Amino acid sequence: MQSRVAWANVQLRAPGDAQMPEENILSGLIGGEDGEEVAEGEAQVNALDAGAAALAAIATAGGPRLPPEAAEYYRRQTRLVTIQSEHLHEQRGLLLARLRVQLSQARLKRLIDRLKAGTQLFILLVATLIGLGFLVMVRDAFASRSVIVEPFEAPPALAARGLSGRVVAAGVLDELQKLRAATRTNAEKRSLSSAWNSDIKVEVPATGVSLGEIDRILRRRFGHDVMIDGDLVAAPDGALSLTVRGDGVLPRTFTGGADSLEALTAQAAEYIYGQSQPALYAEYLINAGRNADAIAFCRAAYNTTDVADRPYLLNSWADAIQESGGDLHEALALYRRAIALKPDYWLAQSSVVGLLVAMGDEEQAWRVGNAMTIQAGGRPGRAPEIDYQGWDWLTWNLQAWRSAILADAAKYGGVGSQQSDFQPNVADVEVRLHDETAALLHLSLAANDSSDVMAVAVEHFVRGRLAAERGDVAQAAAELEAFNAAYANPAVFTSYPGYNCWLAPAEEAAGRPAKADQILATGGRFVNCYRFRGDILDGRGDWAGARKAYGEAVALAPDLPAAWYSWGLALARHGDLDGAADRLKAAALRGPHWADPRKALGDVYGRQGRWSEALGEYDQALRYAPAWPALRAARAEAARR
Repeated sequence: MQSRVAWANVQLRAPGDAQMPEENILSGLIGGEDGEEVAEGEAQVNALDAGAAALAAIATAGGPRLPPEAAEYYRRQTRLVTIQSEHLHEQRGLLLARLRVQLSQARLKRLIDRLKAGTQLFILLVATLIGLGFLVMVRDAFASRSVIVEPFEAPPALAARGLSGRVVAAGVLDELQKLRAATRTNAEKRSLSSAWNSDIKVEVPATGVSLGEIDRILRRRFGHDVMIDGDLVAAPDGALSLTVRGDGVLPRTFTGGADSLEALTAQAAEYIYGQSQPALYAEYLINAGRNADAIAFCRAAYNTTDVADRPYLLNSWADAIQESGGDLHEALALYRRAIALKPDYWLAQSSVVGLLVAMGDEEQAWRVGNAMTIQAGGRPGRAPEIDYQGWDWLTWNLQAWRSAILADAAKYGGVGSQQSDFQPNVADVEVRLHDETAALLHLSLAANDSSDVMAVAVEHFVRGRLAAERGDVAQAAAELEAFNAAYANPAVFTSYPGYNCWLAPAEEAAGRPAKADQILATGGRFVNCYRFRGDILDGRGDWAGARKAYGEAVALAPDLPAAWYSWGLALARHGDLDGAADRLKAAALRGPHWADPRKALGDVYGRQGRWSEALGEYDQALRYAPAWPALRAARAEAARR
């Protein structure tokens, strides 16, 4: 009986039972008044009294028929439940619709919130970029070292002839650019610009001030720019007067005829260049071969030059003395003064190395170069590789020397920072690496400028060395004689000291021993002259004199490899293979990147039947002269053995 009553209760709830879980979920999700309405409806459905439940149980149990009043009561209760259930279904539909609207509104609100957050982030990013841009402008302003040419003043009559202030200023700027381009140096160069073409056409809101104007204000306030302006006037007879002035540039007027504006702007540009960039102007004068003007300018400008620029001016001053054939001791003192003012002035230290070689003190030059390497923290280090040229020449570090020249050329517009054309210098290195093809290629790429006396001289030297390698003694002597004729020029002598000594063995090979002796007698205190004297005396059968010359060459510069190498070759020629090996090992120790001593040592080992050791030396040599035909042939023979 109890089970049937329970079943009757379940049947009474059946019309709404399938939907109740969803309604409960809705009432839980919606909450508030809507949730209370759902809960109230549920309570009404469940509120059938015990009598109705009992009547339902009797009716379904198959017992006696109900009295009419009870049956009517039962029907009414059933109808009430049905109506309430339908009402609850309608209410649930309305609530679901309302929930969907609320969910849509919630999604829209989340989207709006995300858009607001994104907009705020974008504004923050833009503000950050603007702030960073401003900081960059301030930083650039502090670091700015430019020459800025502003529009000149010109009367309307001249402007009508096309000689407006802008035209005149542009002419001065163009001449300054030419001077700057003609100055070959790795010293810092000021940038050049005009006051109007550097403007950035972006307006700052609500001010009407462009970013370019803000940039100029910052540079004027915090920078180290030189502002240049001036005026152009015409006399009644048509003569022109161009006046220039600027920050730290005293006014100066240049006069000429009615058609002399181009010449006047060139004169004015030279004056501005000298006043604004004294060290670079001195280098320009040297590059132009005006060494006397450079010395006079450096002497006059030194006391008025900024302290930070004085080391560069001193270096240029010393360069001009060297190239004009002046007192080399005075030049050395100027270089050392520049280093005292700027201890990390690597170019000046490199200049000292080269000058000491020219003065016949190659051992001291080696010591200065070694100290420079240590001070710079090794290689590569703080010093530019191009400033090791003298050191690499002394130690026969040929691949590093070549790489430095090519890197410098690439860095400075394909022409390099050196005064002379770099291509013959690379060819000079290639011939020492025994790579005839590469040497001829770089000679073919040379500018062939007859006014570049150093490049012309080195080209003769390279062609002479190539001819000597081929065994063409006549051409070798002729080319090296042409080099020696140019060597009389102090600029060539101080840039390539000791190169003259290579003529002596060429003259000896050409059958002119008297000329060879003359070269050696006047050649100077260079290791090459001493070791070539030993070679020549040995060839003449004077072995005692040759040994003495080799010993003197080693004593002259014991830390350099060349004398040890020549002595080792000579001992090998005389059959003293152990003595030769000792000298060649000493050469390889002092010139660890030079292939020639390694190749010669391999030859000695081969003569001793020590082919495995010979092969090792040849392999080491190939690392430093991979294109050397004789070396590759010797290596192949050692491998076969």
